[in-house]
Amino acid sequence: MLLDVRRDVRFAESDRMVPGALRCAPDAVADLVAAHPPGDVVVYCVHGLEIGEQAASGLRAAGWNARFLQGGIEGLIEAGLPTIRKRPDLGVTGQAPSQWITRARPKIDRIACPWLITRFIDPNARFHYVPTDQVFEEAQRLRAVPYDIADAPITHEGDQCSFDALLKAFDLRDRALEALARIVRGADTDRLNLAPQSAGLLAVSLGLSRLYADDHAMLTAAMPVYDALYAWCRGASNERHTWQVPATKESNA
Repeated sequence: MLLDVRRDVRFAESDRMVPGALRCAPDAVADLVAAHPPGDVVVYCVHGLEIGEQAASGLRAAGWNARFLQGGIEGLIEAGLPTIRKRPDLGVTGQAPSQWITRARPKIDRIACPWLITRFIDPNARFHYVPTDQVFEEAQRLRAVPYDIADAPITHEGDQCSFDALLKAFDLRDRALEALARIVRGADTDRLNLAPQSAGLLAVSLGLSRLYADDHAMLTAAMPVYDALYAWCRGASNERHTWQVPATKESNA
């Protein structure tokens, strides 16, 4: 778990968050302890000083394996490491779960986008799949953000797909995610020449669609696929599998 424990005033005046962080005001740490079993947690404040230290200390006293981020979010920004922009217009403020809605029977973008949102934008986000002609009506009823459909705030732009649009909307800059975006774009826009892995992602996605009639079950099953692709993009793209077919011995006959 990653917790943003900045004071309310400092949290409100900043438009940035650490990817995947949950908001927990300093005076709400005790409530979090009461609501969750102990686990691993990293907390961060503005500069990594007393607020973060105190929150980590309180969590450790309650049995958590708690650490605080030295330098805080400002140190992260100065180091050029990824942060995300808050987007209240898209329901992403760090203070309540965002809601997202798209067309039923997802294949690629409508699975890749929920993965990106859950892992980097809002861990508590909720996703809805409905028939195409009901997306905007249900979006109003649920107060959800439509995505990957024409005229939605997050959708295809030019030769870019909805995954690309999310990265741009939240100003999320990460080389591994950019590499993954290229794979997703190639698979989702039928340009399999963009990345050798695009064809494999397309095949896996179509196979999952055949295996799962329930869209949320398919999303759950596909999450590790994107976790693995992201891990590959981060540090395994140069690794090769070196097994070779043994040479055939010549016959003396």
